[in-house]
Amino acid sequence: MADAPWLAVARALIGVRETPGPANTPKIMEMAAKVGARKLGVAYASDSTPWCGLFVAHCVNAVGIELPPIAVRAKAWTTWGLAVTPCVGAVLVFEREGGGHVGFYVGEDETHFHVLGGNQGDKVCVTRIDKARKVACRWPGGRPIDARPLRVSAAGVPVTTGEA
Repeated sequence: MADAPWLAVARALIGVRETPGPANTPKIMEMAAKVGARKLGVAYASDSTPWCGLFVAHCVNAVGIELPPIAVRAKAWTTWGLAVTPCVGAVLVFEREGGGHVGFYVGEDETHFHVLGGNQGDKVCVTRIDKARKVACRWPGGRPIDARPLRVSAAGVPVTTGEA
């Protein structure tokens, strides 16, 4: 089965990273401008602001799917769409110290989800996040779903515990 269209958008952004220091990464700021402050729920002014929710909002919005209110917030995604079991393309929401984190399920090993997300080590990448941190798994209503999990190897995929 081909990737969900929003996941294809996400995969195309792998490698985008924050610009160190006071400058902003044009691609991240472009994502914010395309989604817009009304849909994000805030006027997004800097890539030093946590941008995992912005990344997911950009990918979903790019294919014409409605966003949750205040889409820039990771935990806003906990009630969006339909609750599903983890499957490729699903939106995973995680607990973290100081807030939440959101990204796309691209697989799992025995102990961790493999998550394609933004602001994971200040970049768009795939990382492993402990399954115990998951608070929600969501899918856009009215979109076809292949609800099978994807088992993958943990080799070479770093574990993250401090997304921001």
